[in-house]
Amino acid sequence: MAMRESLTVGAAAAETGWSARMLRYLEDQGLVLPRRTAAGYRLYGLSELNRLRSLRELRRRFGIELTELAFARRLRREPELRHAVDAWLATADDGGSWVEWEQRKHERLLAA
Repeated sequence: MAMRESLTVGAAAAETGWSARMLRYLEDQGLVLPRRTAAGYRLYGLSELNRLRSLRELRRRFGIELTELAFARRLRREPELRHAVDAWLATADDGGSWVEWEQRKHERLLAA
């Protein structure tokens, strides 16, 4: 592709096969963050275009949804959420019930 230094949202959508609306959604979820002009227009450079292509491949290869990927991103950025999910999963792996997990959570909150 012979391209300019950066593309607008419409041109980036045409180049990558994502819709302009989806590119805005991906930005809202923090999955692809284009630069902005002083006037607020999105600009997609080679890095963002490659990220969009690799995101399409990731989804195809592993069959994951964008909401799952956005949640995985939250887990990486929110330690408290990650800890709560890890604790819940550990309880499920140990054969414990959700009710028992909730009870232990409330006991910990009362002790704090």
